[in-house]
Amino acid sequence: MSVVIIGGHERMETQYKDICKKYKCKAKVFTKMQTNLKNKIGCPDLMILFTSTVSHKLVHCAVAESEKNNTIVARSHSSSASALKEILEQYA
Repeated sequence: MSVVIIGGHERMETQYKDICKKYKCKAKVFTKMQTNLKNKIGCPDLMILFTSTVSHKLVHCAVAESEKNNTIVARSHSSSASALKEILEQYA
């Protein structure tokens, strides 16, 4: 299962990826807006939005891409490791 994580803390990027590996998921993490982001997102099975640490512009771009690709979107106000684990237990 492929996962894209939008938002969160930069210092947690490797932890997010390690947690996803434990659930047998391949993860891409975007903590801030990047140029040409919609092409970098690809077509994941699940998109996770950490809404407390992300800009509205980034959320809008991510949601628009997920609607094009019929991707499941999970939103969490918390960007903690336990919040990520709860989401992955539900979907993975």
